[in-house]
Amino acid sequence: MLGEGNVAHTAMSGNGTTPGDDPLQTAVWRLRSRACWADAAALLPADSPGTALQRAALLVERCLYTERGWEQAEDALRTAEALAHTDDERGAAACERGQLAYTATLHGVRDRADEARAALGRAAALVPPGAPGRALLDFRRGLIAENLTRSPQAARAAYRRAHAGAAAHTDPLLLSFTWRHLAGLALRDGELAEARHGFAESLRIREELGYLVGTAPALASLADAESEPEASRLREEARRLFRLLGGVPTWLARQLAPPAPGVATA
Repeated sequence: MLGEGNVAHTAMSGNGTTPGDDPLQTAVWRLRSRACWADAAALLPADSPGTALQRAALLVERCLYTERGWEQAEDALRTAEALAHTDDERGAAACERGQLAYTATLHGVRDRADEARAALGRAAALVPPGAPGRALLDFRRGLIAENLTRSPQAARAAYRRAHAGAAAHTDPLLLSFTWRHLAGLALRDGELAEARHGFAESLRIREELGYLVGTAPALASLADAESEPEASRLREEARRLFRLLGGVPTWLARQLAPPAPGVATA
């Protein structure tokens, strides 16, 4: 399962997903959730550390889901890094730097694995355990362990720390990511019931939040843990959403490709 992972400024209260939130953040969330990252970023001024970082996070996420927009993400990230003054701001910028390097490595653009590890290491030195940003950092370190280092045990430990942190800070979108990736490891180990539960929780949260761009991957993952005919129904719904969003996320195309004629399926 390809690693998602750019979830900075996630669905906590105040970030556009709950009634009474700032109208600007509500507009940003609606665009982001529908795969309109550039439009969402354009709504945010780049003259303060917080909004500059949020712009960078949106454009880094676009790279992960679309495999394009690398230069714009780099430019936005350099601006965020230049404006960061506190440890929290510098740590958050380093976390985004690590995510962009991880994404470039994962998609085969360029091997930046060492840069990703170094940036997340800097973030860990700046963001203390228990801080709101630590859960996201732990999650991303889990992605590197799972998808670059190929160490599922280390990934599981990092995901569990992230899961606990997301629950403590009431970050449901990040919980949808930790549920999904813990379920993926369970599926790899043959723990079907655990995998099915985790994938179902991830899907439930994303549907409740209206996180449309993340719903097709959640449907496809749950299908992998279900039996027929439910698995086929879930994959067809994932294909519908995938087409609706213009083929985003790009990496889901391989997972949703129909079986070749004459190929038996379980």
